[in-house]
Amino acid sequence: MKEVDIVIIGGGPAGLAAAVGARRAGIENILILEREKYLGGILNQCIHNGFGLHIFQEELTGPEYAARYESQVEEAGIPYLINTMVLDITPNKKVTAVNSNGLLEIDAKAVILAMGCRERPRGALNIPGTRPVGIYTAGTAQKFVNLDGYLPGREVVVLGSGDIGLIMARRIIFEGAKVKAVVELLPYSGGLKRNIVQCLDDFGTPLMLSHTVTEIKGKERLEGVTIAKVDADRKPIPNTSTFIPCDTLLLSVGLIPENELSKSAGVAISDITNGPVVDEMLQTNVNGIFACGNVLHVHDLVDFVSEESEWAGENAAAYVRGKSRSSAGIALLSADGVRYTVPASIDPNNIVSKVDIRFRVANVFKNHYVSVYFDDQCFQRRKRIILTPGEMETVTIEKGVFAQYPNTRNITIRLET
Repeated sequence: MKEVDIVIIGGGPAGLAAAVGARRAGIENILILEREKYLGGILNQCIHNGFGLHIFQEELTGPEYAARYESQVEEAGIPYLINTMVLDITPNKKVTAVNSNGLLEIDAKAVILAMGCRERPRGALNIPGTRPVGIYTAGTAQKFVNLDGYLPGREVVVLGSGDIGLIMARRIIFEGAKVKAVVELLPYSGGLKRNIVQCLDDFGTPLMLSHTVTEIKGKERLEGVTIAKVDADRKPIPNTSTFIPCDTLLLSVGLIPENELSKSAGVAISDITNGPVVDEMLQTNVNGIFACGNVLHVHDLVDFVSEESEWAGENAAAYVRGKSRSSAGIALLSADGVRYTVPASIDPNNIVSKVDIRFRVANVFKNHYVSVYFDDQCFQRRKRIILTPGEMETVTIEKGVFAQYPNTRNITIRLET
């Protein structure tokens, strides 16, 4: 049985930043476990730029961004194991993993969950039709193109307008393919506005909102897809079908936090984010188990992942040194267009100077106020010209504010006109 102060599950951007944060906070005995053969996670295949503007004040590619944190880990002498798959985490923070050397058992004082997320596959979409070659998730196609040098197809339809789908639409155009359309079930895109402009508009690629794929045609190889308009209930409208010939269908239909291990550890999972429910310290309901990055909730920028994960590392370090929960905290609630908040509760005693509350909205809202209520008293109203589900929002509350609202039971974030 190996004993460590902090074990970090995942060596992607979240895990690396968490390790850096924990070491900066004075913890020496740290171990990172990564199932792939390299550190860096998904960033290794994200060769486009746009990373690092917040953290490093310069524009980097995904591998360049990952290398910055890998260098910090190396310089700090933080040990890590690659090609190591974690099999189980118990509520008392015993971790079982396996690699080529056999079974590894680790007894940790604190665990940081940083496993990232995965894409929804075709099986989750219930699209009727055959199962020909040529249907991939956008992330799989990204790996084929950027790491393996393989172009999946020449005539492509993208289902879903999440950021990875938008980026891959542009990427395969660069490699000589034609993107017939990006088809989106919702009446708005799930991606960042800049990606819609740079990846679709700049290339004249049509974005078909309120449409979906209703049928797949092809036996050995994909021959085409049938798309149709959808109504307000997201059901196909009769007599609106169109057949688009294509040899490739890329699926960019959402990301799911990798939380099988979280559940085995007894961690409570949010029905909305599918990630752990955490407090202001990013600690789950299980004492000593923390979560950060896309395993907690899906982020739009990796810079925000790093900020959050360094904070998780610092808080795990404080836990190892004896800091424990002092109270249940004030419940954070979402209402009137706000889908969720992270964290889900706040203990003012644990706030050093301020607390950042991340949230996403449920629809596109124009000229609305983001309002923060302490029970029934409005503390803050901030007008926004536009809010979209594709962009994560942040509300910051300074520590001193809590003294102005003693005995608060709930803090609610809502949208108002």
